[in-house]
Amino acid sequence: MEEPKEAFPYTPPTPEIKEKYAEIFALKEPIKVPLPKLLFDKAVALFFLLLTSPILLLLLVANWVEGLLIKENKGPLFFYYYGMSHGRKFKKWKIRLIKESYVDKELQAKGDWHAFQNEWMPEARTYVGAFVKKFYLDEIPQFYLILKGDMSFVGPRPLAIHHYERDLAQGNVTRKLIRGGLLGYGHVRKGTPEFGKPVYEYEYVYRYLHYSPFQLLMTDLYVIWRGIVVVLKAGGH
Repeated sequence: MEEPKEAFPYTPPTPEIKEKYAEIFALKEPIKVPLPKLLFDKAVALFFLLLTSPILLLLLVANWVEGLLIKENKGPLFFYYYGMSHGRKFKKWKIRLIKESYVDKELQAKGDWHAFQNEWMPEARTYVGAFVKKFYLDEIPQFYLILKGDMSFVGPRPLAIHHYERDLAQGNVTRKLIRGGLLGYGHVRKGTPEFGKPVYEYEYVYRYLHYSPFQLLMTDLYVIWRGIVVVLKAGGH
């Protein structure tokens, strides 16, 4: 099955990006997470994890009830596939959106993203999954991943392994240099023509390298605010 185009909206770096951010392309090793950002990530992730725990409990109950009433929709609430962050492989946990019959079990056992690529098909979604997607609630488990240290709150969105390799092959380097984020400087532009353009990720890495801890914190707070606005619009892009 051909991948849906929504799965990989990322474009190659333009000559202008390569010239403006030449120092970033010259980097060979991942950049260490600044301590203030690390502490901020963990504190905010813990706050949101506690804040959303009642929502997770309600989703667990709703998922169980839906499975009782509609047998084909029965299944675990959580799933994972292997993604890449900071140039390293990790288990990216999310909330299941689709019916088990639409999941490729063989690929699921390998942690392959392709097992779940039917999530863009409305007919494949459970009722809970459709609600979850509308409000981006499938991302809630990533608060735990931030707390664990696999991700940051703000950074380039971590990609499935094959998408990460495709992004590298087309010349982008941001995702191997810093931790992937729940929200990205470009990712919060979902639903606009700017989404998928790499310039925002390079600008964020530039700020990562040159801004003071306070200035970087202000950038992160701006991105988080933009992310909250996207969620409240309930677009489910």
